[in-house]
Amino acid sequence: MKNKKILSLLISSVSAAVLLNSCGQQRIITNHTERTEISFSWWGNDSRHDYTLAAIKDFEELYPDIRVKCNYAEWAGYQTRYNAQMVSKTEADVMQINYAWLNEYSIDGSGYYDLDLLGEHIEFSNYSSEDLLYGYQNGVLNAIPIALNTETIYINKTIYDEYNLDIPKTWDDFYKAANKMNGKCYPLSMSKKPAFFLIVSYIGELTGKEFMDKNGKIFYTRTEIKQMIEFYKELIDKNVIPKVEHYDKLNISNGNYAGTVAWISDAKSYCSGAQKNGYEMIVADYITINGKLSNWYSKPATMYAVSKHTEHPKEAALLLNYLVNSEQMAEHQKIEKGIPLNKAARTYLENTNQLEGIQFEAFNKLEENKNRLEIISPYFENENIIDTFFSACNEVIFEKSDIDEQTEILYKYFNDYDSII
Repeated sequence: MKNKKILSLLISSVSAAVLLNSCGQQRIITNHTERTEISFSWWGNDSRHDYTLAAIKDFEELYPDIRVKCNYAEWAGYQTRYNAQMVSKTEADVMQINYAWLNEYSIDGSGYYDLDLLGEHIEFSNYSSEDLLYGYQNGVLNAIPIALNTETIYINKTIYDEYNLDIPKTWDDFYKAANKMNGKCYPLSMSKKPAFFLIVSYIGELTGKEFMDKNGKIFYTRTEIKQMIEFYKELIDKNVIPKVEHYDKLNISNGNYAGTVAWISDAKSYCSGAQKNGYEMIVADYITINGKLSNWYSKPATMYAVSKHTEHPKEAALLLNYLVNSEQMAEHQKIEKGIPLNKAARTYLENTNQLEGIQFEAFNKLEENKNRLEIISPYFENENIIDTFFSACNEVIFEKSDIDEQTEILYKYFNDYDSII
């Protein structure tokens, strides 16, 4: 009986010592009989999953009494699951969130943990007060921004040189380029969301009016909405851009598009194919009517938040701090999520010569104009608004309806907030 008891204790000790963590790594843990488990969720492609899993392994080695359960997916799957988790209150302890979700899930600031209460474990001094403002909701620090983003113009300089064209700075420059390219190549191209962004920017600069406020209230009258449709139709008719439904990213690589518009965080994805094919891609100025920049918006690329339902706020704070402040995470992540706002992470990348390339050039463009950019409304990227707008434009372009009729439809839709938000 005594020998059986000793054997049982030995088996229990070995079982406690050999642990398989949630990220698939097996190792020996000594002097720890219990581990606190927290969960962490994010979205992205396989590359992001791989480096994040490697970073979590390093975190668990730094904090051997903490085990991290990893939940991740591509964007569409993540968003669907996240919506269900927020409703059922089963979201991860630490999570990557979209900027728009602050309004969706925390309109009064109570939807996420107040990070100011975790200041003992999170080094906030590596952020400027202005950058942290992005994460405040109703006076409560709900999230920490990872990087800043804005729609940016990327130009194939090789093609523009072939046509003896200067790099465009204004819309007139793009019209001139389209005239010279004569349908053989589009001087600019973009998908629905950046196209909507640029159309609103154009009308805002033209009229001096804001499209919507932070709460999603749309200010445009029938006149401005009609101008939006007319502007998009003119860009199509004069071969400045292809229709947004026909946009194909591969045409950037093969030179059929001489320019494109994309977020800073997507710069490498959109430009690397053309660069591999021998084209010189550069970051151009933000497009204006007359050189006066207005109604151009920026936003956090993504953010980190802590669940208000977490049972382990200290451990969650340690993980969040590691994700934004540590050199280990900076090395794993590099600039895949954009140029980090965190000063410590950015300094590390600078000292290790990792701040370079088209994405870094796009970030520098944002930094040069930071004080002239407005913070985007979380509702601005609402897909219902964008899809409805381009559907109305197509009705006009294909002569299925006249512009006044579609203007009225859009005007009523934009003022029906319950169907949008």
